[in-house]
Amino acid sequence: MDAILAINSGSSTLKFGFFVKDGADERALAKGAADGIGKPAGKLEIFDGSGAILHSEDAPIESQQVAATRIGGTLRRLGFPLPVAVGHRIVHGGPRLRDHTRINPDVIAALEAAVHFAPVHIPTALVLIRHISEIYPDLPQFACFDTAFHKTLPEKAYHYPLPLKYLEEGVQRFGFHGLSYASIVHQLGTNLKPRTVVAHLGNGASLAAIRDGKSIDTSMGLTPTGGIPMSTRTGDLDPGVLLYIRRTEGLSGDELEDLLNHQSGLQALGGSNDMRELQKAAASGSQPAALAIDIFCTAVAKTIAAFGVSLGWLDMLVFAGGIGEHSADVRAGVCEQLALLGVEIDPARNAASEPVLSTGPSRVVVRIVPAQEEIQMAREVRARL
Repeated sequence: MDAILAINSGSSTLKFGFFVKDGADERALAKGAADGIGKPAGKLEIFDGSGAILHSEDAPIESQQVAATRIGGTLRRLGFPLPVAVGHRIVHGGPRLRDHTRINPDVIAALEAAVHFAPVHIPTALVLIRHISEIYPDLPQFACFDTAFHKTLPEKAYHYPLPLKYLEEGVQRFGFHGLSYASIVHQLGTNLKPRTVVAHLGNGASLAAIRDGKSIDTSMGLTPTGGIPMSTRTGDLDPGVLLYIRRTEGLSGDELEDLLNHQSGLQALGGSNDMRELQKAAASGSQPAALAIDIFCTAVAKTIAAFGVSLGWLDMLVFAGGIGEHSADVRAGVCEQLALLGVEIDPARNAASEPVLSTGPSRVVVRIVPAQEEIQMAREVRARL
């Protein structure tokens, strides 16, 4: 049984999927997550392919390495075979690594050289890669890059208005959430419209303009900090704001990065980085929470409208990610601002989070399609074995 283990690491989580080939596509034998990594209370849950619980334990999980070891050991105790390969979701590969690839010493060296592009994410990925190599020294590992889907961006979309030397150093728009976008293109298949915008809205949030299945514009830039406001990230800012803060407060680069990535966004605006909590607070009369939601929805709508220019029109709008898939209020708040583009959704369908939200008269098809990053990783790894 040629099973592939797909690992998707976050700041305090390690999601995974265990997949086998089933006809033309991958099928999940198991999936789950280790949550609360590095915190006093941790949790590991494993489900079978149909979603039935196979294992659940509450115990501290000190690190990503401990989480990976515990996941692998539990899968073996449950009777699952060893995988034939492991795929790692890697947020950023820098300018040299723009396609999914088997990991070898040259790839490791390129990732080490690209740490400054994603200093929070790449070191964690490298630790996990080395840890898996120690446990399974003969097992092939693959790097699946969130930037790979956006390598089709035209130069007018990725070239910043800076001196040319910075582009030559790799300072450009890369785009992220690529595994999510690729999985949505795959799921839609022949239902994908030629001019589609996908809004991946979660703790990290971005949008992509997709023409005939290929990315031609996206909201995030050099790093995942750019674009629309997110749970704790600013999104795009006037560069003068950063200069002002540096001059008046004298923040170091690390302190400024922490401010932009961990102290801003919805948390700064509304007092919570959780859209569900903000919606509860807004319903109870909190003006800051209501403002945070309004700013978020308006930023999403403005980006969609702008991508109408990139695409030449808009045929389809897709919502994905935790907020996009589950928040009817956010979807309504976005779509009501897009009436000028002919977007019209049915309130009952939206409230029920049905797959198709748009009404018959709507000039734009509006859908919900779940992000499926782990199975997309398995597809990419299988194609390269």
